[in-house]
Amino acid sequence: MILKDKVCLITGSARGIGYAIAEELAANGAKIVLTDVLEDVLDESVRKLSSTGAEVIGIPLDVSDSAQVTAAVAKAKESLGSIDLLVNNAGVTKDTLLLRMSEADWDFVLKVNLKGAFLMTQAVAKVMTKQRSGKIVNISSVVGLMGNAGQVNYSSSKAGLLGLTKSAASELAGRGICVNAIAPGFIETEMTAKLPDAARSAFLDNIPLKRAGSPADIAKTVLFLASPASDYVTGQVLGVNGGLYM
Repeated sequence: MILKDKVCLITGSARGIGYAIAEELAANGAKIVLTDVLEDVLDESVRKLSSTGAEVIGIPLDVSDSAQVTAAVAKAKESLGSIDLLVNNAGVTKDTLLLRMSEADWDFVLKVNLKGAFLMTQAVAKVMTKQRSGKIVNISSVVGLMGNAGQVNYSSSKAGLLGLTKSAASELAGRGICVNAIAPGFIETEMTAKLPDAARSAFLDNIPLKRAGSPADIAKTVLFLASPASDYVTGQVLGVNGGLYM
């Protein structure tokens, strides 16, 4: 129970990688704040996680809306007393080739994936600086490091998240706050399930470990970054990609 009584807020956590992270942290003693725009799914996920004995609350949240972010952070702190870990996991895709990409699709992906992480980090950092402790984990992507055809908006947002990670780590270290990022590779989720077979095969052929990752692979890495084992780690990007990008 290495996270006993630690309060962990995870965005985009009603399903997929976000929910897997919540399960892993709860199993290690954390109190969980699930947030998502999918309110029906969120309610069910709160019930499911609560049934394991975990202390959990759910807050509907659009991370790109500053008023909602401010209210969600205040509610989490009021309900559970503190915020010890923020996981910026919420993310969207609007994939198409550069020459076909609309300005609206560019703006939407950057607004959720990058602006959302900025707003959440800013709001939670105000809580953590008063505590003089805390950890922030940003879920980036391997395509933020290597790029990918058809994902100019997504890869740009995830590359920007790495810059946010390093700059925030530099600013907040003096207040006892560690900020790190995880760059997942090809992970089995609803998002990757939508890929065409040819694109899926191309990814798997280029992975030295010859398999896709699972949400649990990411969750266990978050657990490390949330735990005392990583107290001297900040400003880093951990690739969890089976060797796809080295």
